[in-house]
Formats: sequence, structure tokens, C-alpha cells
Amino acid sequence: MLNTESPSRDHAELDLYSTGALVQALVDDQQRALQAVQAAAPALARAVDAALPRIEAGGRLVYAGAGTSGRLGLLDSVELDPTFSWPRERALALIAGGRQALFEAVEGAEDAREQGAIDVRVHALDARDVLLAIAASGTTPYVLGAVTAARAAGALVIGIANNAGAPLLQEAEIGILLDTGPELISGSTRLKAGTAQKIALNAFSSALMVRLNKVYGNLMVDLRATNAKLRRRALALTVLASGADELAAERALRDAGFRVKVAIVALRAGIPVHEASARLQACGGSVRAALAASP
Repeated sequence: MLNTESPSRDHAELDLYSTGALVQALVDDQQRALQAVQAAAPALARAVDAALPRIEAGGRLVYAGAGTSGRLGLLDSVELDPTFSWPRERALALIAGGRQALFEAVEGAEDAREQGAIDVRVHALDARDVLLAIAASGTTPYVLGAVTAARAAGALVIGIANNAGAPLLQEAEIGILLDTGPELISGSTRLKAGTAQKIALNAFSSALMVRLNKVYGNLMVDLRATNAKLRRRALALTVLASGADELAAERALRDAGFRVKVAIVALRAGIPVHEASARLQACGGSVRAALAASP
């Protein structure tokens, strides 16, 4: 029996607990998720370093999973656009059962290995792309089919699973084990196994975006200001990073089309926004490099 499916030895009479004790037990069990990701941090770092040159060459991040794992992949993919201005067409999410599976269980979809391969081939992955294959069990046929097709296309395959020795970890170029152990409610991997996957995906994609110059210091300076809240955040970030007053920062932001990095460089270097934009483009989007560039 898979470790994630094995009955937990803790809290064998969970259904008899008071509500307070029940919630406390469920919350405390989630600590194992963080411990599992901490143990996997070196593997995550290797994955970021391996993915970076492919993404810099124009590749895409492609997530593949079934059920909870597929939905977590989708969540990570859609958040990259507003957070880091990552092009939507360069973050794809494949889920067993298709769009319907986002809202309800599609029986048998995860068992369709060939469909996983078909979904990868439809999107014409190549050597620049990175597949993030996610499965708590590490045995999901749909995900393994996606892995086979992605590797055949030359894409980098990163496998994330919660069971040691799982086929997914063996077939991926980089395997990331999130050893969360048995679930408190036996077999319900939407609990700490899912939490660990969420943390790992978040850490991987965020670290990758930092390496792609989407962050200045620890400031999210490449966000898309698509609503009033994000416009306020863009203004606050510009003020903080540039040292300018709010009026000057707002003026620079508007001139820059609410591109925070452009506004920061323009204000810090005392140059027009078009020149700041050109500097950033020449420096690969790095605010630090653009500020250090000769006038």
C-alpha cells in the first residue's frame, strides 16, 4: 500500500473527538507538509536552476495533474500573470478530465494514460518547455502519459510526488519527493499531501520568477496593475523602491503605463520613462542592472 494511502497510526478514534480537538488534530497534522517541503528544498533548487535557461530561451511552464494535484497546478499557473506579468500563453495547465474536472470529479479520467500524452502533444511541447508533473501517489496514469510525451519532445520534466520510489519520481529528469506520510483521514491527499504540493509549486515558480528579474530586493515590481487594489499596490511599491513622494511616483507610473519597474528606474536614475524602458530591455528586465548602467 502506498504511504499516502496507508491508515494513520495517530488519532484512530478521530470521529469521537470534540470539535475543538478534531480541528486541532487536523491543523497540527499539516506541520508535516512544511517539513516535507523543507527536506525537498535542495531538489527544488536544482529544478529552478535546470528550468531557468529553458524559460529564458522562450519556453513555457506546463503543469500536469489529476484531481487535487491538477487543480493546484492550475492555481499556480493562473497566478503568475497578475503577480509577475507572466504571459498567459506561457503557463499552461493540463488536468485529467479537462475543464469539467476543475469543478467536479470526472470518474476514470486520471486512468487515461494516453490522454495525458495526447494533451501534451496537442500543445507541441519542445526542448524549451518545462513540464511540472504532479501526483500525490506518483502513479497516476494520466500524469505518467504526459511525462512520457514531454520527454519524447525534449522538454525538461520535473516530477512532484508524495511517495518514495514512485514511478513519477523515477521517470522525471528531476524528482521531488514530498514525504508527507499517511493522512490523518486515511487516503485523503487533499490534506497535507496537497498542502505540501501547494508550497512546493509556490516556492518553485516564485524562485524562478526572482531569477527572471521579476523581483527587486524582495519587492514584487513586475505585477500587472489590473484593478484598483493592484494599482494602489503598484504605487506603494514605486514609492518604496524609488524613495520618491507619492505624487511623483504616481506621475511616473502613469507615464510608464503602470509598469512599476520602468517607473522605479525613471525616478531613481532621473531619466524619461522611454529611456528607462530601453535600459530595462537591454538589461534583461533587471532593475539593479538598469540602475547601474552607464547613462
